[in-house]
Amino acid sequence: MISRSTLSSVATGLLVLLAALLSSIPPVHGASGPWQATETVEGRLVAAVDGAGSLDSVPIGLHLKMKPGWKTYWRSPGDAGLPPQLAWDGSANLAGTDMRWPAPHRFTLFGIETFGYDGEVVFPIAARPAEPGRPLDLRASVDLLVCSDICVPQRLDLTLAIPEGPASSAGADANLIARFASRVPGDGAASGLSIESVRAADKSLRVVATAREPFVDPDLFVEAGAAAAFGAPKIDFADGDRRITITLPVTGEPVALEGMPVTLTLVDGLRAMERAATVEAPGAIQAGDVGGLAAMLGFALVGGLLLNLMPCVLPVLSLKLLSVVSHGGSAPREIRAGFLASAAGILFSFLVLAGAAVALKLTGSAVGWGIQFQQPLFLVFMVVLVTVFAANLWGLFEIPLPRAIADAAVGGHGGHAPTLRGHFATGALATLLATPCSAPFLGTAVGFALARGPLEIVAVFLALGLGLALPFLAVAAFPRLAARLPRPGRWMIVLRRVLGAALALTGVWLLSVLAVQIGPAAALAVGALMVAVVLALAVRRRLPGRIRFAGGVAAALLALAAFGMPTALDRPASQAAAATDAEWVPFDRAAIAEQVAAGRTVFVDVTASWCITCQANKRLVLARDPVAGRLFGGAVVPMQADWTRPDDGIAAYLAEHGRYGIPFNMVYGPGAPEGIALPELLTEAAVLAALDRAG
Repeated sequence: MISRSTLSSVATGLLVLLAALLSSIPPVHGASGPWQATETVEGRLVAAVDGAGSLDSVPIGLHLKMKPGWKTYWRSPGDAGLPPQLAWDGSANLAGTDMRWPAPHRFTLFGIETFGYDGEVVFPIAARPAEPGRPLDLRASVDLLVCSDICVPQRLDLTLAIPEGPASSAGADANLIARFASRVPGDGAASGLSIESVRAADKSLRVVATAREPFVDPDLFVEAGAAAAFGAPKIDFADGDRRITITLPVTGEPVALEGMPVTLTLVDGLRAMERAATVEAPGAIQAGDVGGLAAMLGFALVGGLLLNLMPCVLPVLSLKLLSVVSHGGSAPREIRAGFLASAAGILFSFLVLAGAAVALKLTGSAVGWGIQFQQPLFLVFMVVLVTVFAANLWGLFEIPLPRAIADAAVGGHGGHAPTLRGHFATGALATLLATPCSAPFLGTAVGFALARGPLEIVAVFLALGLGLALPFLAVAAFPRLAARLPRPGRWMIVLRRVLGAALALTGVWLLSVLAVQIGPAAALAVGALMVAVVLALAVRRRLPGRIRFAGGVAAALLALAAFGMPTALDRPASQAAAATDAEWVPFDRAAIAEQVAAGRTVFVDVTASWCITCQANKRLVLARDPVAGRLFGGAVVPMQADWTRPDDGIAAYLAEHGRYGIPFNMVYGPGAPEGIALPELLTEAAVLAALDRAG
């Protein structure tokens, strides 16, 4: 029997022999090389395969891990920094390498924008063997600039041996390389990203991009060589966050961007794309814009149609109603001609608006939807106009003054059917009175047009006019609809008086807007003159013969005197500016960032007394709980930007976001420092969701 001590001695000897055999086997690096570490970074070379096989391109990677608080740079480092540099001197069987760059992160410090990586990064590299099938012995000298509060140059000398044998997957290292290879920007097809247009825009670069799935945290990196440098982007979201407009200001010396070749890298979380492009002029249409322009024309058409339903157009509704009633019992041919003339008036007036917008933009003036209501003389003109319309509807005068305007209001001399000229004027005036309103899609379409060139402005405004004219065109296509209405009779007298009262109320509203701009005294003076005009016309009817002419002259002189009130009684601009509601903080563009940095949420409301849609938003959403409780409960800073009078600061703020009309609302906060744009027509759900997201 073998003793226990003998068995122990044999086992010990076998273990010693096994250890000796293992120690005699040469080490094999396999799919990864050894780590080399410094005080700030450690790195190694890794391979996605265990053997070289017969591959013409062996997938490897440069694996870097930065210590906490340290970063290194992308191929285009931004305002400072240097990208990693690799030298392969001393490598065996290596013909060359191609390195790819994962999408970078943006680092902002003291206004300096740099691009790079922190934490961990792998640069995928394709190593081309001089003789496929033979072992690869790689030696890389890596020069890095690693920065925190200070920058420290580092050199890593790395090695990797890939033996002969099948090119089978190296498991974890293959997965690591694949993970970072997926972050290398492609053409956007796989990631669902697309860059539609690249344009110069007022000392900045403006890029429009779309996504298959909504954007979450987009960023854009622009490489223009030494030609230009760009600051941090300002991003505006639209179309359910699937469309963004990115504006990057030019920093340093001003440069001409038109015609400049650039490389754009669009990043949104783990998805990214890259595109080479040439910067187009502000008014040019790129091939990628055709779809965007077509979509905006569709928005404009629908927005113009919905404008018919907005509550701010009582004068428009009354003019339309009178136009329809006047056709009662008429022949289809007359009905068709009248409604086509009204549609022509609408389209003509939109062409005039488009021409004015183009002219103002070419001169560098502020442009926008409804901004004519910022001018006191225009408001006085509108007050006089609706007063004359109301007096005519009340039967206080029948002689057209002038003929086209009176025809538009009441149907021509003596109550006969309107002339084609009157129908045309009806359409033109309907457009004029509809401009202080905003409808869904209208702000998007107008902003798109005014941010671009003359061709887009004219096309979008014509589409808006076509949408507003669609009801007229529908009746023109089916004139028997209007022919079935009862013939004009005594019932029209009551209708005319009701519509005259509606126009008088519109005049009162216009006077309230005028009071905000030039003060209550001047507005009351204009109102008193309008009452005098109505009384003069009423007295005129009772005067005999030639004396009646004097009553008409007196009414005309009183109306002309109203145009002198803004100059005679205007308050200083600082006092005449609209008073901000007590609950609201006056708009301060610079203070928004300060409030957000302090952890507060900021709600910005760009409004005006003449903007009926703004007032509807206020009464139906902003002034009601639960929205009012959130806005004025102390956790939110409610800022009001009153655009009742012209204000260059507010106009510039709107232009920053591609908007040229109001209402416009933005929500800022720690969760959305760049802001969340809300739709023109506010809803309780939309406001609360934006406040939650921003906070």
